[in-house]
Amino acid sequence: MSLESVRTFFSENAPEIAVLVTEQSSATVPLAAAAHGVAPEQIAKTICLRVGEEIVLLVAAGTARLSNRKFKDRFAAKPRMLDAEQVLAITSHPVGGVCPFGLPAPVPVYCDVSLKPFEEVVPAAGATNAAVRIAPERMATLVKGEWVDVCE
Repeated sequence: MSLESVRTFFSENAPEIAVLVTEQSSATVPLAAAAHGVAPEQIAKTICLRVGEEIVLLVAAGTARLSNRKFKDRFAAKPRMLDAEQVLAITSHPVGGVCPFGLPAPVPVYCDVSLKPFEEVVPAAGATNAAVRIAPERMATLVKGEWVDVCE
């Protein structure tokens, strides 16, 4: 279902972007980088966070680390990671396949500036062995993402 919702999202919003399914897992940054032949920092990891009472998605470069100080300065709250069950319930995507595409309901999406140096990034696509290749600006536009600087 999750992979299908991502395929539907792209067929409706960006039919020129193909969802890539690999035989090997791409559930972690190192696995995804190896599966898609890119540097780990080019993997666009999506983190599901609670900020006060709100749930948000943060998409950042694969090697970027969330800065609690920068995050708190930007959102006036401490980020709280959701557990795997909560992430699946909110996004319909399993951990390792979480992405800002094909969500069952709107969730605010923030794109960290750590993605901006790359012409192309590789976010997951709703399954632990699926991804897309996309320009960071295009991704942000498609998901109505807001650019932030919250990573080290």
